[in-house]
Amino acid sequence: MLQLSDPHLLAAPRGSYRGRRPMDCLAQALRESLVQLPHPPDLLLLSGDLCQDESLGGYVNLRRLVEPLAIPLALLPGNHDHPQLLRAALGPRASAIAPALLELQGARLLLLDSHKAGATAGWLGQAQMGWLAHQLEGLEQAAVRLPLLVAVHHPPVPIGDPVMDAIGLLDGAELLERLLPVEDLVAVVFGHIHQHWAGSLPGRPEVPLLGCPSTLCSFGPVQPCPLGRPDDPGGRLLEAGGFPGAAQGGFQQTLLRWLPP
Repeated sequence: MLQLSDPHLLAAPRGSYRGRRPMDCLAQALRESLVQLPHPPDLLLLSGDLCQDESLGGYVNLRRLVEPLAIPLALLPGNHDHPQLLRAALGPRASAIAPALLELQGARLLLLDSHKAGATAGWLGQAQMGWLAHQLEGLEQAAVRLPLLVAVHHPPVPIGDPVMDAIGLLDGAELLERLLPVEDLVAVVFGHIHQHWAGSLPGRPEVPLLGCPSTLCSFGPVQPCPLGRPDDPGGRLLEAGGFPGAAQGGFQQTLLRWLPP
C-alpha cells in the first residue's frame, strides 16, 4: 500500500494554501512516490484532510488526479473534509471510504472515520466503536487469518507536541484498548500531523504506530526524520504479509520523500 496524506486540495485548481499549490503538490507526490516503489502498489491510501475548503470542487479535482491511475483507492475523511461531498464525488472511484474493511491480496485494511463535524480534533464515537467491535469479532472467526492494518486520520496517541496532542483522536485510548488483543494486528497508521512519527501500540511493542508526512507541507518535527529531510513532502510504503522475504504476518514500512514542485 502507498499511503499519502493531508493534501488539503481546494476548489480552485491553481489555488494556493500555506504558500503552495495543493494540486501541484499532490500531482508531484503521485509521480515521485510511484517512481520510488519497486512495483505498483495494490492500493493507494489517502489518509485524510483531502480538501481544505471542504468543497465539491476540491473532491472533483482529487478525482481528476486519481482517475487515470490503475490503482485501487481507499479514503479517510479528516477534520478538513466534508464526508458527504467526498462520497458524492469519489464514491464511484474509490474501493473503500471509511468506515470500511477492505481485503487485499495477503492482508486486510480497516479504515476508520475520525471526522467530527465542526471540530479539529477527531472522534470515532460509540456507534463506530460498536461497528469496530463487530468487525474484529468477525475477523477472529474468519477461516483465513491475514495481517491487519488499521488506518485513521487522527493520531490515537500523544506524539509529544502539545498543540497537536490537543487535537488528536479524543477516544484514541479506547480504540487502542480494543485493538490490543487483536493477534493479527501488524500496524496502525495515521495522518493529520504533517510529519514522520513512529511509536508502538502500548502493551504491544512489536506493533508500530506510524504518522505520515503531508504531500503539501511539513509541521515542526517531534522526531528526527530517518532520511534527514523533515521539511520535504513525503509518504509511506506499507507492506504486509506477502512481500518478498516476509514471514506470515510480516510487516515492513518505508518512508518516502521528494522535493516539492
